[in-house]
Amino acid sequence: AIPQIILAIAIVGALGTSLLNLMIAVGISQLPRYARVVRASALTVRGQEFVEAAKAVGASDARIIVENILPNCMAPIIVQSTLGVAQAILSAAALSFLGLGIQPPTAEWGSMLSSGRQFLRQAPYLTFFPGLAISIVVLALNIFGDGLRDSLDPKLRQ
Repeated sequence: AIPQIILAIAIVGALGTSLLNLMIAVGISQLPRYARVVRASALTVRGQEFVEAAKAVGASDARIIVENILPNCMAPIIVQSTLGVAQAILSAAALSFLGLGIQPPTAEWGSMLSSGRQFLRQAPYLTFFPGLAISIVVLALNIFGDGLRDSLDPKLRQ
């Protein structure tokens, strides 16, 4: 498996640096994670009794997927989405820090860190506050994702 950031760097390198290309690269690089979550959830739900009952009644495969499997796979996908947004923020900031993301003068946390790096001894606040903003947002999204997981996981509700 190709690491997510390496895949994003390759995509941005091929497409060029712009906001749209950055979003495409980060989105495509996160697809394998979502595919694994959806597949694992679907395989777990597929063996449940209600799916077997729907087959016994004669429901079509499409109907079983839409009415039985997909609704029961949504909780892990929602939780993964909140955690994925945090990962996307970190990836976008990393790519912009490396000069592969949004280009100055557009304000972006990664490019703020990169441009403030040369003034680190004279004005450390130039890198401190963008780094703090990234950390707070990512931490908040991770806490939100953990809370969603705790509330949506039927095993933890008992």
